[in-house]
Parts: sequence; C-alpha cells; structure tokens
Amino acid sequence: MTEEKTSVLEGFKAFLLRGNVVDLAVAVVIGAAFTNVVNSVVKGVINPLVGAFGTKDLDHYQSCLKAPCKVNDAGEVVSGIPIMWGTVLSAILSFLITAAVVYFLMVLPMAKYLAKAAARKAAKEGAQETIEVSELEVLKEIRDALVSQRGSGHSTP
Repeated sequence: MTEEKTSVLEGFKAFLLRGNVVDLAVAVVIGAAFTNVVNSVVKGVINPLVGAFGTKDLDHYQSCLKAPCKVNDAGEVVSGIPIMWGTVLSAILSFLITAAVVYFLMVLPMAKYLAKAAARKAAKEGAQETIEVSELEVLKEIRDALVSQRGSGHSTP
C-alpha cells in the first residue's frame, strides 16, 4: 500500500511540475486580471458614453415584462418584472472586447509566428534533403570511379 501511495504522489508531482500546468495557471491568473480591466473599461467608459448619447447609463436600460415596474432608490425591484437588457448588452460588449483583444494580441501573432517557424523548418529540411541527395550523388560517382578503375585494372595484366 505504501508503494501505491508513493507512486500516486510521484505521479501527481510529475503532473504539477509539467510545463503545461504552470502555463495554464499563469493564463488563468492573467485572464482574470484582464477580465477586470475590460469590465472596468466597459463600465467606466462605454456605459457612460452610451449614457451621454442616450438618456441613461447602459446598465440602467430595461424593459418591463409585467407592469408596473418600480425600483426604489437602492435599485431593488419593488413591483413588476424588469428585463435588464442593458446589463446583458454590457456583458456582451465586455465579451466582444475581451475576445478581440485576445485574438488580435495573442492568437493572431502566435499563429503568424508558428507559420513562420514551420516555413523555416520546412526550408531547413529541404536544404538538409538537398545536402543528403548531393552527398549520395558524390558517393555514387566515387563508387562508379572505383568500379571503372577496377575494371580498367583487370583489363591490363
């Protein structure tokens, strides 16, 4: 039973020390921090801009499903069933901004880098193949020269 526990612990330790787990943990932490930044931009900049062009802040736009909708000063619903579509729109904007930043600043550059790396690797392999082919041709020429020397050596006793 002790060997089983040791084996499980060693396997768990190997799993944790793998590079992928650490990279994933860093990505989650950075993603959470970035989400806070995007949410702050939407709530601090975009929502007030919508409010400047509209009649109120984006988070305060709503429709009433069951009238009359009344909200007290604390923002709690007193009567009716409000549909808070402004909050949903704000969340959608946060998602779109986050997705655009991740795509344009992380995914696209990484895809370009990987494509260039693959092209360099293919070019290097092509050059290596050319070198191997030329080495093979040189060896064939040496073989042919040796065979012809042996053939001409046997013909003159």
